[in-house]
Amino acid sequence: MPLINMAHFIECTEVEGPGKRAALWVQGCLKRCPGCCNEQYLEIRESRIVECELIVERLRTAKEKQGIEGVTFLGGEPMLQAKGLSYLAEACRDMGLTVMIFTGYTVEELNRLDFEGGEQLLAFTDLLVDGPFIDAQYEDERKWAGSKNQRFHFLTEAYAPGIEYEDAHNGMEIRLSRSGELQINGWPFELGGSGS
Repeated sequence: MPLINMAHFIECTEVEGPGKRAALWVQGCLKRCPGCCNEQYLEIRESRIVECELIVERLRTAKEKQGIEGVTFLGGEPMLQAKGLSYLAEACRDMGLTVMIFTGYTVEELNRLDFEGGEQLLAFTDLLVDGPFIDAQYEDERKWAGSKNQRFHFLTEAYAPGIEYEDAHNGMEIRLSRSGELQINGWPFELGGSGS
């Protein structure tokens, strides 16, 4: 059974891609983009090692109870865990869920680097946002992207090009866990109005 080194999981969010979605952050990234809003997920270390089938069950429950339409993989860097995520993405396709991925690598780099499981992961991906976060190119015209250099690749017909411009502002969600921990996801720089 494939495993995922998971940093964080939210069963239902409305700021990490189109509609209601689950979001799964993986631990570890080699890009280390200055200004990354998820710097706590960059270090290559063991976070929570989870069997993919347990995540599939959580996604199935989220679809039934929360009405999610898809899942978003982000991080960290999803392509470093493409083998496990490809298993999840295929299960999502079987459940009728869409898959969105944020990667710091460009499509050209992905083709050149050939991550294990990468081709299979992309085969089950509907929407890919590629490219590193560049703080000096802060995005203020499209939803979900952090910087203007990042590109949207519509790999299936699940979403139409231009969806990233509709009601184009990045949002954020604030949650208070049962243990009293404050959790923020989405684009937290919205509060200050800039990316720095």
